[in-house]
Amino acid sequence: MFNPSKEEVRQFFCNTWKKSTSGDVLTPLEAIACDWIRQHPEYANDLADTERALERDYSVDQGRSNPFLHLSMHLSIHEQISIDQPPSMRGACEALIKQLGSVHDAHHLIMECLVEMLWKAQRNGTPPDGEAYIHCIRQRAGQ
Repeated sequence: MFNPSKEEVRQFFCNTWKKSTSGDVLTPLEAIACDWIRQHPEYANDLADTERALERDYSVDQGRSNPFLHLSMHLSIHEQISIDQPPSMRGACEALIKQLGSVHDAHHLIMECLVEMLWKAQRNGTPPDGEAYIHCIRQRAGQ
């Protein structure tokens, strides 16, 4: 199982952004990540300074989101949809995209469901509940 450290995740996104801006060839995963980075131009400064990114604390108290967590969630959701896991993920997401007219907006609503599912699992000391996750996404899609 892939379990990168915080530093490895930050290094990945910073390196991906640098490779993209310099015109270097991207791996398939980097290309997907870069697509999401481009949809978040507000993160460009964070990604441009790797040293600062590795040291910076993105606490809730600062009033802004952690760009590395946010982009990681986009990648996770992209992967979940591509392999249809949990089961019915692809259909639930497609319904949400159809309703919203935007993959990006759909991802952001799915993120809310993902965070809720993970928070509940952590709070209760239980495995993540994929069925509850899909139910949350379907509710957001009005199904």
